[in-house]
Amino acid sequence: MSSPVVTGLLSYGMSGRVFHGPFLSTHPGFKLKAVTERHEKKAALQYPDIISYNSIDELLNDAEIDLVVVNTPNNLHYAHARQALLAGKHVLIEKPATATLPQFRELQDLASQANRHLFIYQNRRWDSDFLSVKEVIESGRLGNLIEVHFRFDRYRPVLSAKLFKETGKNEANGLVYDLGPHLLDQIISLFGRPLAYHKVTASHRPASEVADYFSYQLSYPHQLNVYVTASLLVADPLPSFVVHGTAGSYIKSRCDVQETQLDNGLLPTDAAYGQEPEGCEGRLTIMDINNQKQTELIPVHQGNYTHLFEAVYQTLTNGALYPITHEHIAWQLELLQASATN
Repeated sequence: MSSPVVTGLLSYGMSGRVFHGPFLSTHPGFKLKAVTERHEKKAALQYPDIISYNSIDELLNDAEIDLVVVNTPNNLHYAHARQALLAGKHVLIEKPATATLPQFRELQDLASQANRHLFIYQNRRWDSDFLSVKEVIESGRLGNLIEVHFRFDRYRPVLSAKLFKETGKNEANGLVYDLGPHLLDQIISLFGRPLAYHKVTASHRPASEVADYFSYQLSYPHQLNVYVTASLLVADPLPSFVVHGTAGSYIKSRCDVQETQLDNGLLPTDAAYGQEPEGCEGRLTIMDINNQKQTELIPVHQGNYTHLFEAVYQTLTNGALYPITHEHIAWQLELLQASATN
């Protein structure tokens, strides 16, 4: 059996505590060795044997660390990933990978020159609700797809305490770079690069410097239209997934529970982890040969972000193809950085 991949986290805020630590500590293919904590030393409360470095430089100078997770603020992803690659580490970058496509291309080149892997963390490919939608689409039961809507609605009128998301002078700010990577990656994983697109952004919260609303219209072959929308001011959210085809429709609410479970301390090894609650079934409506509606509830699914870490591990140890390709991320960044029509 291969030795565990020794891993370091560049920060231990919510991302490190919720989305990385629980998986790196429970997956047998990884050894979570170190974290950077400049102020409060919180990681040791959960991981008594962890090393808490005072700076990123100290962590990158640890020769035993093979893989570095770049989970610092969005506007620092490029600089910290570049620093880690130059230190000879494999890198897993939180979304968004970078602010711009040229920055990402530079990281690709650096990784290639150093013979290191550059992974991008897009965990919501393994959300339970998205997996249900993907399964129905790929089953062909909807016929030829006509129209697809993916939404991510919240109601948060108060500006975030995470200032890097709210400061207009920072790169990769606002809702476009916060929820946009999730939604666009899900669409790209299903349909690839759009033939054309139209982007709209807006800012509605008092004193906001950044976009708190965005919408993309994406055109695909065979006259398929895809709509991607997110807002921070939706009091009564619409269904998050709506898919219409020539043979039927599928409607699914956003029901994935992993973030809440992890935030409450449930480990991904628990049997209840990732299981949608009853009542979250998707609604599939098919028109039969007599043009009559046949409605079916699709059973709840189980999501599991462990699959992303397993994919990283298999790539590092067995040379497997990582499913979130650099091409996918390049297409995503093209859409994220595109000018909007307001």
